[in-house]
Amino acid sequence: MYSTNLIGFILAVVSSAFIGSSFIIKKKGLQRASLNGSRASGGGYGYLLQPLWWLGMVTMIVGEIANFVAYVYAPAVLVTPLGALSIIVSAVLAHFMLNEKLQKMGMLGCLLCIVGSTVIVLHAPQEKPLSSVEEIWQLALQPAFLLYTASTIAVAFFLILYCAPRFGQTNILVYIGICSIIGSLTVMSIKAIGIAIRLTIEGADQFVQFQTWIFTMVAISCIITQLNYLNMALDTFNTAVVSPIYYALFTSFTILASAIMFKICIVPCLQKYRGISKAMANLGNRKKKMGHPLI
Repeated sequence: MYSTNLIGFILAVVSSAFIGSSFIIKKKGLQRASLNGSRASGGGYGYLLQPLWWLGMVTMIVGEIANFVAYVYAPAVLVTPLGALSIIVSAVLAHFMLNEKLQKMGMLGCLLCIVGSTVIVLHAPQEKPLSSVEEIWQLALQPAFLLYTASTIAVAFFLILYCAPRFGQTNILVYIGICSIIGSLTVMSIKAIGIAIRLTIEGADQFVQFQTWIFTMVAISCIITQLNYLNMALDTFNTAVVSPIYYALFTSFTILASAIMFKICIVPCLQKYRGISKAMANLGNRKKKMGHPLI
């Protein structure tokens, strides 16, 4: 189990490097497209004619493939938070390539991303092994996850139809909110497809099951929506601002969706932290009573 988590960890790190770089390359492509008067933030698609934007897309696809395989080997609550590394990559590259200066608070944020990712990797919970896509389908049909899915779709439609036309150009949370909320469903679908591919390679063909194709259609629809609104966000706002907000919201919604669908309990981790904190507090009190010179 730990060896598979290690494989997932390595793939997630490689994925973050490619995805972080793709933000910068795509941003450069969007900037070139805007010189022709066709901005993605205004609903234009002139960036599709920019080779640099397509290079960014290829870089992102490579990263997403690595991410896709990582979900096969490790739980989503381990893989997704490692996306924090893509923030650091994009922030550093933006500093040198886009002249979007990285201030001291930004550096502190990058450091906190590394610390947070390390903590999650060390204490990531284990998922229950799945033997077929039908099992994942049953998990997706749980009342709790159906309620989450319905709420996600309702909020996404509200943001797309009402908020985006009115506040999309001034409030970064609109475009990023759409990407993040829809992204949580993308991850769950990708997880199901990845497991289907792994089981098929092992000899149990899962592509004869209609559930596999439903997960595939959901994943494609969600990915197209994500890319569209992520391009709008990148074209409108500073990359150094888009990346961390997108990461924070996307990770939060993905962990929530994963916890609901796969019934992952984080209580043991919280109890472990509580026990460590209590032990440290007791040690401090003991040193204080002994008159320790550093207390």
